[in-house]
Amino acid sequence: MSESGDIFRPPVVVRPPTRGVRSYRRVEIYGRTVGRATGPEEVVELIRRAGVAEPDLDDPDLVGWRGGDRTVWGRAV
Repeated sequence: MSESGDIFRPPVVVRPPTRGVRSYRRVEIYGRTVGRATGPEEVVELIRRAGVAEPDLDDPDLVGWRGGDRTVWGRAV
């Protein structure tokens, strides 16, 4: 089982926001960190670089959001 308790883990995982003024979310593809995103458009770009032409951030078979969905980009300090 993955650390979130899911049996199925989608290929793209967006980790919870970091703390602080310049908050970001770490993006992993198949368990490898591929970058940091400060908004959904950056997540899309990272997925495109990995070979998915038109990624759907709302597709749970593609993207797993941890610590909030695609609308959550900051965390209280």
